[in-house]
Amino acid sequence: MTALLALATSLLWGLADFGGGLLTRRTPALTVVVVSQSVAVAVLGALVAATGGWSEAGPRLWFAVAAGLVGPVAMLAFYRALALGPMGVVSPLGSLGVAVPVAVGLALGERPGTLQFAGVLVAVAGVLLAGGPQLRGAPVQRRAVVLTLLAAFGFGAVMTLIAEASATLTGLFLALFVQRVTNVVAGGLALYVSVRRGSPALPADGFPWRSLPALAFVGLADVAANGTYSLAAQRGPVTVAAVLASLYPVVTALAARGLLSERLRGVQAAGAGLALVGTVLLATG
Repeated sequence: MTALLALATSLLWGLADFGGGLLTRRTPALTVVVVSQSVAVAVLGALVAATGGWSEAGPRLWFAVAAGLVGPVAMLAFYRALALGPMGVVSPLGSLGVAVPVAVGLALGERPGTLQFAGVLVAVAGVLLAGGPQLRGAPVQRRAVVLTLLAAFGFGAVMTLIAEASATLTGLFLALFVQRVTNVVAGGLALYVSVRRGSPALPADGFPWRSLPALAFVGLADVAANGTYSLAAQRGPVTVAAVLASLYPVVTALAARGLLSERLRGVQAAGAGLALVGTVLLATG
């Protein structure tokens, strides 16, 4: 069950990243974040009301608040690093966030078996290669590397925090709701500051109403991924759940190949293959 939930997390995160990447080609990234997360807030609010999730309120929700604050910072750092480029370096480095939950799991006493340890190494290598690392070309700005590592740490921290934010399913709905409300508030403030500095909040042709279904999908897929990861981490070893959940760059690359006809580079194809081998080792170990 842990492996299935974690793989579902990768699928959802990968599709959300793919959709978000397409949307940010026409709409400012902060606007995409705020609108998509607002949709998630509305849906989660209805779920919390329907399931009586408010009864689960407690100190654990501070983990959700922290995740909601860290998430937008990590995303903004990642977008800024992508702008500085090159993407062939930034994208794989961003996947290193898996080290955070894995380290937490090891610190808490988890000890993966031999096959699982091999699966961790193979899967992480596959994820890094699936991002298509740029091994030659223009030098990388130090600032881009720092921002990417900051984003990676933030992504890993969110995985760790959201896994600690609840102990029951109804509590998980409430924790995700609190996280997304915090996301919207933090992202909204960042958007306000950005507009005050002269950056546009909307495309030249106004609010992208035609993109609203896609924005809703991105927000809901992202929040669903957080939920499935939390369940995976609660039901099995965090080290296994974190690595399998971090295969989302492979999903994004395959989605680009299938829907946009983008050709996979040799290193990306090799990475996808290694990620699959690592998944099998983790699931059977």
